Amino acid sequence: MDNSTLLYSGLGLVAATLGTAYTLLVLWSPDTIVPKPPEKTYRSPRKPSAKLPLPSVRDSPSVDLTVVIPAYNETARLPEMFSTTLAHLESTRTSQGRSYEVLVVDDGSRDGTADLALKLGAQYPQSDVRVVVLEKNVGKGGAVRHGMLHGRGRRLLMVDADGASRFEDLELLWKAMDEISPKGEAAVVVGSRAHLVKTEAVVKRSLLRNVLMYGLHTILRIVGVGHIRDTQCGFKLFSRRAAQQIFPHQHLATWIFDVELLLLAKELRMPVAEVPIEWHEVGGSKLNVFADSLQMLRDLLVLRANLLLGRWTVPRTTSPVENGSGKSK
Repeated sequence: MDNSTLLYSGLGLVAATLGTAYTLLVLWSPDTIVPKPPEKTYRSPRKPSAKLPLPSVRDSPSVDLTVVIPAYNETARLPEMFSTTLAHLESTRTSQGRSYEVLVVDDGSRDGTADLALKLGAQYPQSDVRVVVLEKNVGKGGAVRHGMLHGRGRRLLMVDADGASRFEDLELLWKAMDEISPKGEAAVVVGSRAHLVKTEAVVKRSLLRNVLMYGLHTILRIVGVGHIRDTQCGFKLFSRRAAQQIFPHQHLATWIFDVELLLLAKELRMPVAEVPIEWHEVGGSKLNVFADSLQMLRDLLVLRANLLLGRWTVPRTTSPVENGSGKSK
């Protein structure tokens, strides 16, 4: 076999490999999540049987804070978390005049999570609790995205339903947001557990979860968010302008969606502050360490490849408008 034949064979192999990789990228890339009409409605403890239309994040804000709680089969963990959350929100409402809404996004639960959230909200007559039900489980990232696209707050907080983060630390995030976004500019503040790495809160976790944590940090430095020490903490505060610019362009609904949010913020040159918070592990996690680790790795590769190839882009605009499909126009 002469050199030219070898060359053509090599080029053919490279082309086939690239073609296969691109095909896999297309197949693995998730479609835009398009909400169904019933998912654009909410119920409240005041009228639990009535389904009312959700507003849009593109509307003018009408409360100071939206708290988005993604919840999937959370009847066991939600009561304590709800109690802590509403107690603090009511405290700041009376002491600081900070208005709020709590938006629970039931991610296709089968255990009555939505009905429980309505009952828990009814225990706080002055609260503004809204419950949205997704028809099927789309993943934590999809539930957070749905809530953020329909929040009314000047600032919007995502927080896990397990209550692992100390909700009172919202005030630390709030102060940091005041510093980097004094006039409501696009900005993100990330709650961080990085300072706990050598404490009992993390050391006593399972070996597999700690291996996953360190491995993930290494990969994140490669994909471009190594400047954030803890990307996965489910306690993040967004200015309204940041939510308007980030969430319409979020594609990932799986566990690694936080990384996409931070990459989008970086792409849009938004300031991002990282604030240490208190955290403790809560039983009942739905994370399957082995299977979800593989999925995280795949999704990180899909995310980075789509951004590098320009398949996923973010328009440089200060006031994106969401249409019915969840895309910007």
